[in-house]
Order: sequence, then structure tokens, then C-alpha cells
Amino acid sequence: MSAITSKAASRTGLPPLASRFVEVAALPWQKTRHPGVETKALVADRATGLLTVLTKMAPGARLPDHEHVLIEQTYVLEGILYCDEGACEAGDFVWRPAGSRHEAWAGPQGCLAIAMFQMPNRFHEPDGRVLDFLGNDWEKTWGALYARRVKNERKILHRQGPKAPK
Repeated sequence: MSAITSKAASRTGLPPLASRFVEVAALPWQKTRHPGVETKALVADRATGLLTVLTKMAPGARLPDHEHVLIEQTYVLEGILYCDEGACEAGDFVWRPAGSRHEAWAGPQGCLAIAMFQMPNRFHEPDGRVLDFLGNDWEKTWGALYARRVKNERKILHRQGPKAPK
């Protein structure tokens, strides 16, 4: 298994299928390249692109133009998360289909949310570059993995064949 919680206390020696309990309060907040946005990575798997993060946004903080490469899911714990399509308030959940693209920003009280990604987002920079959340070139960092995942999904669909009418 390649999934980890990078800043958590060491859990060496756990069997491969053992549960991983994470003391979230003990994890440090990590500043991001987006002003007013901090995260705690709860689980990350570099081999698959899977990522679950606790995200804290200061009042009015913004996540600029980004694309959800695969499905993204967000549950808002505190405050409000806005986008051009609407608002997700504390206790509400929003998910976005693969390929959706938008900006998001925190309400006047800020926002605390848990977000789950099947693959890191593509951030579309004003200068034309496409980066991941950490500022790495998305294609160089994630492009080959994404291509393999798409190819594997197509193989699975092909093996299943067309659905017979009922």
C-alpha cells in the first residue's frame, strides 16, 4: 500500500490491512501557494493520485481557476464555500464531476472543509501554465498516471461490452 499521512506520527510495523488512525489535531497546518488557504493532508497516495485534505480558508480566500480531473467531493464543516454555481454551507456536501472547472472562495467567516480527490486538480494559470495544487507542472507530475487510469477504465468498459436491453 502506498497511501500515507505524511506529517502523522510514525505507524511503522502496521500490517498492510490495518486501519490508520490519524490524530488530525496533531498535524500541522501547511501553507499553500494560495493566500489564506492552509491544508492538512489526511491521506495521500502518489501511486494513484488519491488525496483527502482538511482545508482551512480565511475569510474571502480564493482558489483560482481549477479543473477537477476526476470526481471531487467536499463536505463543509464550518463557514461557507462559494463558487459561481452556488454556496455550500456548514453541514452541506458538494461533488463535482470530472472535467468541471471553476473558482472557489470562502465566505465572510472563512471555511473549513474536508475534500476528497481521485486525482489532483489542474490549476489554469493566467500565463497558460497548468499546475497542480503545489505548483508543479501538472502534465509532468500527473499526466502519465492519468493516461494509465483512463486507458484502464476503457479496457474495463470494453470487457463489459454493451448492456443488453431489458
